[in-house]
Amino acid sequence: MKKSILMFAALLSCAVLSAQKVTFPQGQLPYDNPYAFGQDLSFVLSAEKRGGVWYDTDGTQKSPWKIFRDHGYNWGRLMICNEPSRLGQTLDYVVEGARKLKENNIHFALDFMMSDGWSNPMTQPTPSSLRDMTHKQRVDAFYDYVHNVIKTLRDAGVQPEIVQVGNEISNGAFWPDGRVYYGPEKRAQSHWKEFTDYIKAGIKAIRDVDPRIGVMLHVDFGGDLEMSEIFFDKMKQYKVGYDCIGFSFYPWSHGTLMDLRDNLYYVIEKYRKPVYVIETGYYSVPSQYFERKGIRAAFPETPEGQKQWFQAVNEIVMAAPYNLGRGVFWWEPMQRGRGCFDDQTRKAKPILEAFEKYAFPLDRTDGNPRIWDFEEGERP
Repeated sequence: MKKSILMFAALLSCAVLSAQKVTFPQGQLPYDNPYAFGQDLSFVLSAEKRGGVWYDTDGTQKSPWKIFRDHGYNWGRLMICNEPSRLGQTLDYVVEGARKLKENNIHFALDFMMSDGWSNPMTQPTPSSLRDMTHKQRVDAFYDYVHNVIKTLRDAGVQPEIVQVGNEISNGAFWPDGRVYYGPEKRAQSHWKEFTDYIKAGIKAIRDVDPRIGVMLHVDFGGDLEMSEIFFDKMKQYKVGYDCIGFSFYPWSHGTLMDLRDNLYYVIEKYRKPVYVIETGYYSVPSQYFERKGIRAAFPETPEGQKQWFQAVNEIVMAAPYNLGRGVFWWEPMQRGRGCFDDQTRKAKPILEAFEKYAFPLDRTDGNPRIWDFEEGERP
């Protein structure tokens, strides 16, 4: 593995890339570019229901949904938990949140947590409703659950465009049955087949409702070439059919910006899939990871430094080869210390202006139609 990575690095530094087949992206029009300037908006609705009030950068009171869209954010991710959900992310809640996205002209990405609450590399608990089952029964039940969720959203007119089957599933899902390992001591104890059985069941359920929905696999190691190769080689070995890759990339866990750059390049070269940084974040106040420990970070832990971090991550994704870097998402805009609003005043912070130079103007302003098929002197 290390030898292959070193060989790749050498090729990266000196090789001339072969010409790639170029295909026309059907349906992509000016002022509607699908590149994702995204936010995880899972907790906005619950914050609104608690009576919160938020203000734009100019002090105008607005809903958070409108504030995000007015600054060029065009994608929102919503998470859903198996029920009973400890976090409140039920199907009804997601339908309501998806309607908010649609009202504000924001694209919809859905994140199946595959648990009753939080799931991440440190914990992937089997949902309580699926515990007392055989492996086969659990696979079938997960298919039914995913199918029902996607069909319900479709029938409500708020179908997602991208769906994650699992959240940061680097170490598997539905533990202990779907647990996988990377260290040499435990690698042989991995349950890759059981894990991929669940993932394939979720993917089949999505495709059976609408094969146009993009399926994402979301892992956490955005700056780790070796773990990326192990995971996605396993997906190939077990014939998992997915459409795009989502990485989490946090500076206190996953490496430097250079590590992100190299990993995106390597993964795109090898697997030729669109790639998103589906989660990143940075503190605008001194954090337990850097300043409070006296450790130097890439940018100051200030509101402006937070914005600079998001811009730097985005520049790397935008520069990924073959136009396969497809977007970035912030986690989590409502969180204290690293959200998008001041913790005391609830006024929007500079991070919301991070991508305006790419996203603006939101619409054509010259009054003319896109296609000019009129004779000289005629006006529409």
